[in-house]
Amino acid sequence: MLDIALLRTNPDLVKENIKKKFQDEKLVLVDEVIEKDIQFRDAKTKCDSLRNQRKVISKEIGMLMGKGMKEEAEATKAKVADIAKELAELEALEEKLEAEIRERMLVIPNIIDETVPIGKDDSENVEVERFGEPVVPDFEVPYHIDIMERLNGVDLDSARKTSGNGFYYLCGDIARLHSAILSYARDFMIDRGFTYYIPPFMIRSDVVTGVMSFSEMENMMYKIEGEDLYLIGTSEHSMIGKFIDNILDESSLPQALTSYSPCFRKEVGAHGIEERGVYRIHQFEKQEMIVVCKPEESKEWFTKLYKNTVDFFRTLDIPVRTIECCSGDLADLKVKSIDVEAWSPRQQKYFEVGSCSNLGDAQARRLGIRVRSKESKNYFAHTLNNTVVAPPRMLIAFLENNLNEDGTIRIPEALRMYMGGKDLIK
Repeated sequence: MLDIALLRTNPDLVKENIKKKFQDEKLVLVDEVIEKDIQFRDAKTKCDSLRNQRKVISKEIGMLMGKGMKEEAEATKAKVADIAKELAELEALEEKLEAEIRERMLVIPNIIDETVPIGKDDSENVEVERFGEPVVPDFEVPYHIDIMERLNGVDLDSARKTSGNGFYYLCGDIARLHSAILSYARDFMIDRGFTYYIPPFMIRSDVVTGVMSFSEMENMMYKIEGEDLYLIGTSEHSMIGKFIDNILDESSLPQALTSYSPCFRKEVGAHGIEERGVYRIHQFEKQEMIVVCKPEESKEWFTKLYKNTVDFFRTLDIPVRTIECCSGDLADLKVKSIDVEAWSPRQQKYFEVGSCSNLGDAQARRLGIRVRSKESKNYFAHTLNNTVVAPPRMLIAFLENNLNEDGTIRIPEALRMYMGGKDLIK
């Protein structure tokens, strides 16, 4: 959510940003906010004046009663009653306007970074850099489910009976590999100075609307019937929500956190759920990075975060590349975003395995996450998040890139201690 002062002083900048994101239908919101803000401030000024009048006149009542001037006192009471009635009406208007302004402000997109490429959708995202040499083996690489089934590592049919499409049973060495990757990711991030967390897997609606846009919420979140609780789509939701309505000391920043959680997603939209696969599913597990920092530090942290993911995948011998998300592909709260994509030898192309985002002060402004400054007034923190790893999607890249011609799977050295010393899955 933007600072309303920006709309008051530079509405053209906000409108230009909306155009860059190809959301022209939202241009009218800027004018509506400005108009309602004028009405709100006018109502607030009148309310403050009436409260002051009521305070002054109320003192007169006691003085008149003390002098035995009962008739004058009653007349003054009538004035106070009239003021109270007018004040109640203005306070109701003030509350209504404030709600209408916030409703629109929550939909107006954040100001994107000047370095973000301008484009309508993900087809216009820009490759930044490649890491590792993508290899296509001489032998055929089967579909990832076929690889898992040959190793007795997945059961989709049973999951379809118990839960429907978009769910799975992992078993045997594939299940162990899944857990090993998460354990390695946890330790990888701890070794890089991040504090490890296991957060709540459900959050309240005020946290949900604080960490994401309404469109994301509608397409992602599962609501717990009869309760003000949602299943998290990523641990970022809980971890940023942890700081709601907090005033943090500058000395406590930056806070670099890494968290494990299961993730639950509707996956509503054009992509849909695969009938036979684990790329786009309703339930998965993930290791995440979250940073809360000073505004001037967020650009540096953004680079650190996505490079952590690149480094993690390279220790597992998986080639990756980074993709800069264009303006039209950025979620409304994001200032800048880079996706990490892994190489698929079977498809001979890269596919997304993680996303790094700088939210600026958008989440902090929505959730009331402030920083106490010794030298100036309090200000809103910046928040960032990034995927370390999200199996089972990452398993696709791992299995394809570490597949041997005889169908066995090579275990890179970094992962062997988490696999009981195994260097091969047969």
